[in-house]
Amino acid sequence: MSKYSTEELSAMVEPTRYHRKLFVDEDIFDLEMERIYGRAWIYIGHESQVKNPGDYVTTRIGVKNPVVMVRDGNGKDIHVLHNRCGHKGATVVNRECGNVTRFRCNFHGWTFRTDGKLVGTPHATGYQDCGFDRNNPQYNMPGVSRQGEYRGFIFASLSEEGPELETFLGEVKSSFDNMVERSPEGRLELVGKGFRYVKNSNWKAFMDNLDDAMHPMVTHQSVGEACEDYLREMGEVSDPKLKKIVEILNPFISSYEFFDEMGVTTCAYGNGWTGGEASIHSEYDEIPGYRKLLVEAYGEEKARRILSVNRHNTIVYPCMTLKGAIQNIRVVRPVSVNKSIIESYSFRPVGAPEELLQRNILYSNLVNSPASLVGNDDAEMYERLQLGLQDEAGDWMDTHRYLNRDKEVKPGVFTAPGTSDLSFRNMYKAWKEYMMQEAA
Repeated sequence: MSKYSTEELSAMVEPTRYHRKLFVDEDIFDLEMERIYGRAWIYIGHESQVKNPGDYVTTRIGVKNPVVMVRDGNGKDIHVLHNRCGHKGATVVNRECGNVTRFRCNFHGWTFRTDGKLVGTPHATGYQDCGFDRNNPQYNMPGVSRQGEYRGFIFASLSEEGPELETFLGEVKSSFDNMVERSPEGRLELVGKGFRYVKNSNWKAFMDNLDDAMHPMVTHQSVGEACEDYLREMGEVSDPKLKKIVEILNPFISSYEFFDEMGVTTCAYGNGWTGGEASIHSEYDEIPGYRKLLVEAYGEEKARRILSVNRHNTIVYPCMTLKGAIQNIRVVRPVSVNKSIIESYSFRPVGAPEELLQRNILYSNLVNSPASLVGNDDAEMYERLQLGLQDEAGDWMDTHRYLNRDKEVKPGVFTAPGTSDLSFRNMYKAWKEYMMQEAA
């Protein structure tokens, strides 16, 4: 039983501010895991992680729901199963990834097919004439309530109710489309296992930061200034790798006017994006031969449209962001009220020049990795935020910026200058809608 009524929770989000308790109160965190992570569509993985029959990866939905994504033995279907034995409840799969023909629980040896059905109980004579029915679904590794796929990205929901996946994604489907279509073959492949690192902060600190265009020129000032100092000292940069490093890092201290021109867009369920035709990625040098491959695959007009989209971060609330221009996603996995795990993954656009993948990996190393120049600036601010919000000297976090400057460009889709707090207001509107639903 929560110590907060729905009325009290509702009062914690107002049109231009939200309460600090959303970041520091353990009871609210527990309710979020039940009412947000227990209902929303949560990203599980990509189909390329389970290419072959029996391939699997493990992860969690929220804190208390370990799951396994597995390619069925038929080689076609992908299942998202609760990673729980139907006998005593132990987790069955305890490796991050692998390949199996059957899942076997290490506690009492019950075995399951890759679709989760129980197929074996050791020393079966003990179950004779006792009323045990091995075909009863309660003994299986059950599938999640709902699962869905869009352009190879697999999502799951723990709730039987709610919008279908494509309805939930809505306008941000176009970000997935653009990311996939940057492959001349219309396919992405995950590269490696990605980066995984701990942030000593609430999961919402990461989500808030994604489309916050007011912080780069402040938080990342030292990185940008280092690039500028280097350019002043070296003059023309001739080394191709150094040129790419400068190309990636320098835009982080662009002007407020640049980020305003970039724009921000929001839509239903807390989703949205910054950027459009302009973003910190839009001035990257063209990779030789890449445009030609896209023209051959899609035609001149569609190739031009694909390359003209330069969104910065696309938010899929509450769990992930994607960057189509560099084929990268990041996922937040809540751990506790003041701890989160961030996962960063790079994708290969199948059929594109290898140089494109190498630039994507370079970006992740410089910006998203545990040892990155940019990401550590953000991590430091997340921790300062988490510490400061424990102080009861003030209760509210402000979201007034560019209020009443939004434009509704189509029903439920709003745009504003890029440094607007529109993205915050949209996400906390979604937070409030989820949290008002008491019964799961």
